[in-house]
Amino acid sequence: MKTDLALIGMEKGRQYETIITTKNCENIKNAAPIGVICAGRDKILNRIFKGSQTLENIISQREFIVNITHNPELFTASTIGKLPQDYFSEDNSLKCADAYFKCEVISLTDAIKQSDPIKKKGEAVVIKSKVTQLMINKPTQAMNRGFGYVIESLADLSRFDMAGEDKKEEYLKKFREANRVVTKVGYREDIKAMGEIKKELIRKGYKP
Repeated sequence: MKTDLALIGMEKGRQYETIITTKNCENIKNAAPIGVICAGRDKILNRIFKGSQTLENIISQREFIVNITHNPELFTASTIGKLPQDYFSEDNSLKCADAYFKCEVISLTDAIKQSDPIKKKGEAVVIKSKVTQLMINKPTQAMNRGFGYVIESLADLSRFDMAGEDKKEEYLKKFREANRVVTKVGYREDIKAMGEIKKELIRKGYKP
């Protein structure tokens, strides 16, 4: 089985939204939505906060599964910790995942990100892993947040001319944050679209 992440639309250096599944030594399975950075055709990086069950399981088992899905209910249930055990397959993947890949840990490194708004510095671990198996259940692409931000920015742009100055400034603030995220995680098409929106805002006399 090929392990080339390009087969599910992942590009080196881009971050994707996934659900990572792990298990502990008692075979109790766990799922959590976690961003994955593609580091090559068969390599990924994760940054996971210390104290999480996912990180504890990965450190213990030295392996995990990355599930590719666009199902909002799965992301929600995984976030609030209410994904039933019968949603997991025997190999610990999610039964309804569009695709998934198995990973083996290469290295664990304490992360230092002084500007992190969530945790104090040093309270996360960067995990580098090798993809050992890729299973594609149906044609799919790994999801990133870029497209959603493009749609929201277009919706704001369509209302821009009718808005008062205070509201316009709010739209511009939202666009700046959206553009930051899309530049970081979006596909080329998403980035290009945001560039066109930026040009239109400049044409209207504003500095996005």
